[in-house]
Amino acid sequence: MINVEKQKAIQLNLFETEEWIVCSKFESDVSVSRISSNLVSNKLLSDCKRERVLTVRLMEDVADLGNLERACRRVKSNRGSSGIDGMSVSELPKWLSQNWRHLQQSLLNGYYQPSPVKCVEIPKSSGGVRTLGIPTVVDRLVQQAIHQVLSPRYEQIFSEFSFGFRPNRGAHDALEKCSKYVESGAKWLVDIDLEKFFDEVNHSRTMWLLSRRIGDKRLLKLIHKFLKSGMMSDGVVSQRVKGTPQGGPLSPLLSNIILDELDKELEHRGHKFVRYADDLRVFVESKRSAERVMASLTDFIETKLKLKVNRKKSSVCRGFETNFLGHTLLNGGKLGLSSESYKRFKRAIKKTTSRRRGISLEQLVKELNFKLRGWLNYFRYASMKSTLRSLVSWLQRRIRSFRLKQCKRASGIFKFLKSRGMPKSRIWQVAVSRRGWWRKSLTPQASEGMNNRWFREIELYDMMRFYNRYKLEETAVYESTHGGVRGR
Repeated sequence: MINVEKQKAIQLNLFETEEWIVCSKFESDVSVSRISSNLVSNKLLSDCKRERVLTVRLMEDVADLGNLERACRRVKSNRGSSGIDGMSVSELPKWLSQNWRHLQQSLLNGYYQPSPVKCVEIPKSSGGVRTLGIPTVVDRLVQQAIHQVLSPRYEQIFSEFSFGFRPNRGAHDALEKCSKYVESGAKWLVDIDLEKFFDEVNHSRTMWLLSRRIGDKRLLKLIHKFLKSGMMSDGVVSQRVKGTPQGGPLSPLLSNIILDELDKELEHRGHKFVRYADDLRVFVESKRSAERVMASLTDFIETKLKLKVNRKKSSVCRGFETNFLGHTLLNGGKLGLSSESYKRFKRAIKKTTSRRRGISLEQLVKELNFKLRGWLNYFRYASMKSTLRSLVSWLQRRIRSFRLKQCKRASGIFKFLKSRGMPKSRIWQVAVSRRGWWRKSLTPQASEGMNNRWFREIELYDMMRFYNRYKLEETAVYESTHGGVRGR
């Protein structure tokens, strides 16, 4: 057995006069052999072994009170539903203040037992459902505490071409990298779709990947418990033998750890690629090369990583045919709005502006502004001026139709349009018309009474104005960095 002084020397990375070679396994004790530093080079101590040496007491960092408090604040700020025990996130700070000592001891002694996760099915826009597993808030607290300790360590080894679920790296960064690839001439894409990735994660392989860099057996066993924790649906708990449920703070980090092996393989082969979570695009210059890459990557993913490739959704295509993070990739590397994103947004707006909703115009505008601002902020880099102009025109007609129905009768329409400065003779033409609300909203009287000035008065978010501002800013940035005007 290793003595305390030598153990501290290893953990603090004190290899000044001599090297310590540590040979440890997941189920065995640590043994140490002393060898003179002039006989052993740094190559004998690999990065993985060195990392295991430095992480044999990692659970102490997870169970640290400061780390638990930060995790509690993060879980509370993320909100979310309660788990199977019914505890809400607002109750978590009080629970932690009363039970932190017991929680610490259970983590350090290896007695902590996660609860089953609550099964929730979310409909997909493309059809089918996505299964989410909602852990209890205490389990979310522990998972977040683990995430805060492991994430900084794994961030040092993750690929620069991976963008999903990582700090200071988001969808716009991934899209910018894609644009640069297309601009450089890589116009063919290999679109790899992993079939039910989160449901097909192999537990044994995941634990092997973690044990390569984590030396604390208590932490590894705890993560294994989270992976194997059952899922409750309709009061029945089913045991999981594979998969990591979406919904917990630890799942995104585990997904990046699992797929980092794919990133390293792509880097080794010299491919241009971008990965956002389980969404992968590889960029090549010819269709033949793309087909060859598709075949070899499919074999690697299914044989080595033990994951499934959805061959129906995976394809070889051009940039303008793909739908990556809601965008298409146009010639010259410009971003475009995918048809799926456009249709999905129209469905959401149509639901919000339904004339069957018994809400005020102020409430409607408030809900719309929240959706419009968020949507445009995400798609602000897409070249879609004509599409956006058509969308705004359609949206304004939806609001006009909504407002006319609020008038209910001909007298109500007359009073409203008269207050907008319309002449009486023209108002009665639309007020007494038997046409429906949607057709009335297209009449000249409705358009003149509820013109652009009226939309400004009700404070509707002006998407065209803000989109043009975004484009001017983008052009200014491009000219300052490239020294020229970007083609439109």
